[in-house]
Amino acid sequence: MDIIDERRAVIQPLNKFWYNNKVAALDMLRLDLIHPVVSGNKWFKLRLNVAYAMDHGFKTIVTSGGGYSNHLIATAFTAKKFGIRAVGIVRGKYNVLTPTLEACRAEGMELIFVTKEDYNNKHEPKWIKNIVAHFDEIFMIPEGGANEWGRAGAGLLDRFIKDDYSHIAVAVGSGTTLIGIRNKINDQQQILGFAPMKKGAYLKAYISDHIIPVKNKNWQLFDEWHFGGFGKWNNNLLNFMNDFYREHKIPLDVVYTSKMMYGMSEMLANNSFSSCDRILCIHSGGLQGNVSVKDELCF
Repeated sequence: MDIIDERRAVIQPLNKFWYNNKVAALDMLRLDLIHPVVSGNKWFKLRLNVAYAMDHGFKTIVTSGGGYSNHLIATAFTAKKFGIRAVGIVRGKYNVLTPTLEACRAEGMELIFVTKEDYNNKHEPKWIKNIVAHFDEIFMIPEGGANEWGRAGAGLLDRFIKDDYSHIAVAVGSGTTLIGIRNKINDQQQILGFAPMKKGAYLKAYISDHIIPVKNKNWQLFDEWHFGGFGKWNNNLLNFMNDFYREHKIPLDVVYTSKMMYGMSEMLANNSFSSCDRILCIHSGGLQGNVSVKDELCF
């Protein structure tokens, strides 16, 4: 599994003027640097899934996602590198493919489009098997890599998280990365999850169900910084992204990390932390999602 050089990930301290010394340290784990396509947490959620599929002789990986899914393009690229067929079940119908879906197809992924209503059945194995019945020897990876191998892979991020961090901030889509990290790191460390969708707090029950019982503490999920919903944004968020880049030379993505860091800035302004806290924010990559707002960004 050597297509990604995880050594490219670095921990970058943020400019102290940005957080006005309200905490002892505020750093960012730059997982966006490990690869331009399979970036951030996507690689960690995929690597054990793909290894399992290869070790057990599966010939086709089937997964699902929306038209701008980081997970879909990461799966398409990874499957091609390892010589496994990839099939993506896509939410919605598209007369014109999004740049993300075009990239998936360019990597050899076969795309199957279903209505948004039918897509709600994505958690039903029988429904998926019926759709891909014409393929042989399939291995299904849930949207966002949300299975036992995805969670275990996300747990491998613990190598970057030192015990002296009091808080770890992470964006939450499926909850897989938060679960994986919570299950591995010191349970006294606080994990702050930032859901980028309206009413994202619904994920609390799912997350709690998949955390080892003795570890099921010291984590929170915030959903107030959604900017209108999943994949939504406004000028305020775009201006924040540009200002953040000018301050730290770190590009944020418009779907996940920008909303996490915006929420972090408001929590700092509201004195939600103590002056001795040390915070690590995880950059989960996904910068390809900025293609739709690239003309509005300075990076």
